[in-house]
Amino acid sequence: MSEAFTRRRLLQGAGALLMLSVTRTGLAASQHIVAVRIWPSSTYSRVTLESNVPLKYKQFTLGNPDRLVIDIENMHINPVLKGVDKLVRVDDPYIKTARVGQFDANTVRLVLELKRSIAPKTFTLAPVAGIKHRLVVDLYPNQQSREEDPLLALLQNYNQGDLERDQPVQAALPGKAGRDRPIIIMIDPGHGGEDPGAHGKYKTREKDIVLKIGRYLKALIDKERNMKAYMTRNEDVFIPLRVRVAKARKQRADLFISIHADAFTSRAARGSSVFALSTSGATSAAARFLAQTQNEADLIGGVSMSGDRYLDHTMFDMVQRQTISDSLKFGKEVLSRMGHINHLHKRTVDQAGFAVLKAPDIPSILVETAFISNVEEERKLRTSRYQHQVAEAILHGIKAYFDKGAALAHR
Repeated sequence: MSEAFTRRRLLQGAGALLMLSVTRTGLAASQHIVAVRIWPSSTYSRVTLESNVPLKYKQFTLGNPDRLVIDIENMHINPVLKGVDKLVRVDDPYIKTARVGQFDANTVRLVLELKRSIAPKTFTLAPVAGIKHRLVVDLYPNQQSREEDPLLALLQNYNQGDLERDQPVQAALPGKAGRDRPIIIMIDPGHGGEDPGAHGKYKTREKDIVLKIGRYLKALIDKERNMKAYMTRNEDVFIPLRVRVAKARKQRADLFISIHADAFTSRAARGSSVFALSTSGATSAAARFLAQTQNEADLIGGVSMSGDRYLDHTMFDMVQRQTISDSLKFGKEVLSRMGHINHLHKRTVDQAGFAVLKAPDIPSILVETAFISNVEEERKLRTSRYQHQVAEAILHGIKAYFDKGAALAHR
């Protein structure tokens, strides 16, 4: 073998190694975290890392002080990660501080210093609705009485895939709450936490508006002598759809009201709407489209398992039919009152397969308060005046529904 040939082969090999090195460096540089979000709440806190590639991780806990350590493989630290310490709020019940560093050449280490002992639930999510790959870390309290926090207990059951599936189904009739207890209303402000819902031209977020309306409605209901209201969420936290339904059943609610602010591709769409459940297909293309988008809330908000066992149990057809019939009557009363404060998008109660309306024995409706995608209606939704008007309209619909039910019962 000639000296020239040998030199040529060595140069070719060196070039190949250089190319391989550049390729690997390029790949490493293209793999990065694009966003970090922290959602604190009284029930649990969530940390989300969003990346342009699937994330591989390992985690462990340390004591003195309590810490959760997460090592993210094949990742380099960047400005997004460096700002994680600024995302921790002083009032976060679980996270004291957060810091990040390059543990080794290919591993980023995230350390969450904790205020209390926690039980972490960590999982990854595939891209959905414009959100890239996610690593989600939910921090639940390690020791807490289930009776002290019923929502926490339901979330724990949901995460274990066992959400009170054997709770008996009862007939839902107007005025079924007797004199021994008040009428129980479950208010469900849609979306929350990682799931912002729709947004308007001026960046108004659906999850914020509907929470304010829900709080107004709860205050009005609690002033009524024979009524009491609960909320599926009273802060900016993500609650899975089926946990919302389970909470209503846990409280033995007489009515369930899910509050939303609609959006459409055309900013010309406007008006308020009311929807009920359908088990035999949607009553319009618009209702079908809305149900599909609303049912994606779990994918956007992020759950590691479906919890479908709760809804898979056999329901009595008679009870389900009665519940839907009552939902339509209730929805009609609310829709009529909404027509006094806003244009109606449709003058009848529409139906589709909304997951959040699937309590088998609780009349349930979904109220689209206005189109947040319509500039004029977005402005209205931002005002406390309109928010209070929506709450009053729903309250008047509740009272009319029970008044008519009581009148029928006395015939």
